[in-house]
Amino acid sequence: MTANFTPREIVSELDRFIVGQNKAKKAVAIALRNRWRRQQVSPPLRDEIVPKNIIMIGPTGVGKTEIARRLARLAQAPFIKVEASKFTEVGYVGKDVESIIRELTDIAVKMVREDETKRVQVRAQEMAEEKVLDILLPKMSKEFEEAKSPEEAREELRKLLRGGKLDGKYVELMPEPPKPQMPSIEVVAATSLEEMGTNLRDLFSSFMPKGPKKKRVKVAEAMEILSQEEASRLIDMEAVIKQAIEKVEQNGIVFLDEIDKIASRSGEGRYGPDVSREGVQRDILPIIEGSTVATKHGMVRTDHVLFIAAGAFHATKPSDLIPELQGRFPIRVELDSLGKDEFYRILTEPDNSLTKQYVAMMRTEGIDMSFGDEALKEICQIAAEVNSQMEDIGARRLHTVMEKLLEEISFTAPEKGREKVIIDRHYVVSALSDIVKNRDLSRYIL
Repeated sequence: MTANFTPREIVSELDRFIVGQNKAKKAVAIALRNRWRRQQVSPPLRDEIVPKNIIMIGPTGVGKTEIARRLARLAQAPFIKVEASKFTEVGYVGKDVESIIRELTDIAVKMVREDETKRVQVRAQEMAEEKVLDILLPKMSKEFEEAKSPEEAREELRKLLRGGKLDGKYVELMPEPPKPQMPSIEVVAATSLEEMGTNLRDLFSSFMPKGPKKKRVKVAEAMEILSQEEASRLIDMEAVIKQAIEKVEQNGIVFLDEIDKIASRSGEGRYGPDVSREGVQRDILPIIEGSTVATKHGMVRTDHVLFIAAGAFHATKPSDLIPELQGRFPIRVELDSLGKDEFYRILTEPDNSLTKQYVAMMRTEGIDMSFGDEALKEICQIAAEVNSQMEDIGARRLHTVMEKLLEEISFTAPEKGREKVIIDRHYVVSALSDIVKNRDLSRYIL
């Protein structure tokens, strides 16, 4: 079930991690809220309401991917990011577009299985504890000779186990042999050589299963191994797969990056790579329109999967996509380029800002590092300047500038011990000004 957030709450949550780009945040917030609204509609009409897919247009490094990723985390929905340029038309060598849904289903199964594991964790822990006591009690019976009954001895041992007094002791585990299964191989779902290879490995391993081997491990590790075994036994995988497929069909989000790379340039003839580009568009179309894809977990319908596409569209325009595909992305949002003011906000406002990350990493070495306000403004000025002189890579330029700036401190940090380091404007200028002035040098370093 989609989390019940209002569009305003979704935008404010995205604001914690992403600076600016309010138009894009609004568009994705409405799309997510529409999911919840659709769930409230009565069944006959509910199935007719399809998601309004979004195209985000903007240069690299302005937050397109981050918006989609944070949205999926917020919605607790199965999410996959794929590069549109990796796919090829059916008949060419490369990945086919249906693998997007297969991988999304795998992600959903993993998500649901993890949730179910947490749900049965306490019961699995109790069962693992009993198994460990069964192994330890015969070995330590002499130590509990004074106990009036076996039950008392077991409880005494349980107290020691829970108190961590037995964690250092070694025990021998005999893993339970897997349940015999009829060997099966998928041919329909495995359309790539890679997937076919995986299926063949599974087939031969089921023909020739390896016998269980005894393991000698510490008690703490034995508890972990046995609790995992018990948890997997308590989980009903059929129910997990059923729930995961429903999660994909109702709440799945696919982020199609670099969609501009599969658009044919206007005015060019339909030959060369453009033939394959248009072919990929035609192959993606049925999945976006709504079709049934065969996966190893079962058939998955894509009618209600939300597709968010993104591209820089430097050499092409959204109108260069085939008309049918354009019609499937009714919402178009332009993201703004970033300047020094936005860079300053990126370094100071988000919960996961670069400055906070570097300060936390240096603290692990005992160094108390801080950034002066003027220093941050100078960093932003340099990043904006380098972006204007060379390729504009948006906020990613801050990573290269910061890494170069703190290179010496990062290298010598283990030798310094406990020390206070203040990064001021003078330090920034002395570390970076020569590189920025020498355009040829900055082309390689920044």
